[in-house]
Formats: sequence, C-alpha cells, structure tokens
Amino acid sequence: VQLVESGGGLVQAGGSLRLSCTASGRTFSSYSMAWFRQAPGKEREFVAAISRNAGTTYYADSVRGRFVISRDNAKNTVYLQMNSLKPEDTALHYCAARSGTYLSRMPRDYDYWGQGTQVTVSS
Repeated sequence: VQLVESGGGLVQAGGSLRLSCTASGRTFSSYSMAWFRQAPGKEREFVAAISRNAGTTYYADSVRGRFVISRDNAKNTVYLQMNSLKPEDTALHYCAARSGTYLSRMPRDYDYWGQGTQVTVSS
C-alpha cells in the first residue's frame, strides 16, 4: 500500500485545514487508518484513528472536539478535518495504515506510512 498525503499549509490560529490521504491498491477497506504528527525535536505522536468501516474513531486528548477523522472507502481516502487550530498543532502530519481491526495509538503497530504533509499554525 502506498499512501500520499495532501492538504497541509500555513494557517492562522483559529483557522481550519482538511488533510487527505489517498491509498493505492484495491484493499483500502481492509486497513485501519490513523493520523500521526511529529514536531521538530519531538517524538511522533498519535492524533486520530478510524476503523475499517468507519464505525469507530479514537482521538488524542489534545485534538478531541477540534479534529474529525473520516474515510471514504470508495475513494481509497482518509481525511482529517482540523478546526480551531493552535500553534502547538504545528507539525509534519502523517497518515498510516495497518491490517486488521485493532486501532492502535502506537506508531510501531502501523505497517505503511505516507511521506507527510506540513501543517504550520501561526499565532
């Protein structure tokens, strides 16, 4: 599976962005999907995850109520709608895929990664 993210950019605090991640192949619906992010000098951290049929979602405490993860299996795409952005959301944002149903918050549990898309929030 190859993953390609898009939608990052520069936005003022309080603004919104929608990230997209499109997967190659015909088995997208068999993968649980997640978004992670990594700021300079920090470890990669979990942001949100979504089950294969979109019936279950998990969020990091830092983004719950502001971000929404969704997916469209017909388009092989997972989204991250980010609202009320804060300067501390500034990071390289990655999407990741893992086989099976378990929604993990750990980067090591994911098999495939995109190249990342930069989100920068100015104060």
